[in-house]
Amino acid sequence: MRRVEHVMGFPVSLLVEDEGARAEDADPVFAWLREVDARFSPFRPDSEVSRLDRGELAPGAVSADLAEVLGLCERYREATGGAFDVRLPGRGLDPCAVVKGWAVQRAADLLHAAGARRFCLNAGGDVVVSGGPWRVGVRHPEHADRLCTVLELTDGAVATSARYERGDHILDGRTGRPATGLLSLTVVAPSLTEADAAATAAFALGAEGVAWAAAREGCEVFAVDAERRVFRTAGLPTAA
Repeated sequence: MRRVEHVMGFPVSLLVEDEGARAEDADPVFAWLREVDARFSPFRPDSEVSRLDRGELAPGAVSADLAEVLGLCERYREATGGAFDVRLPGRGLDPCAVVKGWAVQRAADLLHAAGARRFCLNAGGDVVVSGGPWRVGVRHPEHADRLCTVLELTDGAVATSARYERGDHILDGRTGRPATGLLSLTVVAPSLTEADAAATAAFALGAEGVAWAAAREGCEVFAVDAERRVFRTAGLPTAA
């Protein structure tokens, strides 16, 4: 069963290879992602995030889901010494760097709960896989038609932060300036919640982010810095 929708500002594709998989099995996945977009998008004036940012909601009155997301944001802010920050001066609250991976991982959990065992869920290039082996390509940061490496995973997640799609959009919260020490950084982790947030946080740290991400439990890293040097951790699951 294969299904693709545009949700949360990017294409989301789901491939389920279990025998007997039905198109309607994907309905809860995409319904959940649409719900997340409506509730947590900082670009929607009626979202819970926007209402909190405007002071219309007290911090103690937010939903349990938003409280969890904000807790994760604070954890990464502290872990990076402020390089990762969803509350930058002069900008509204924007937890998207955590929301995406958290929401897509929750969608993968819904699939597991419904009995899916072999699937690939790809959300704008960040991927959760189950029941592999699955091969996941890592795009070259300067050539869209090339790959830097190919990973092979049975179960887990892959996320990449880079400058090639949206330019210098990741800011170092310590300076408020774009993070330019890396061209791209990919994290492999057991969950996309960790992989996606860790990739963004490490990118915000700049060149020091490679070692920071590599030191996180369960994380493997592939990175290209601004000098075009390549770094990879020893346990990176590279395809043969």
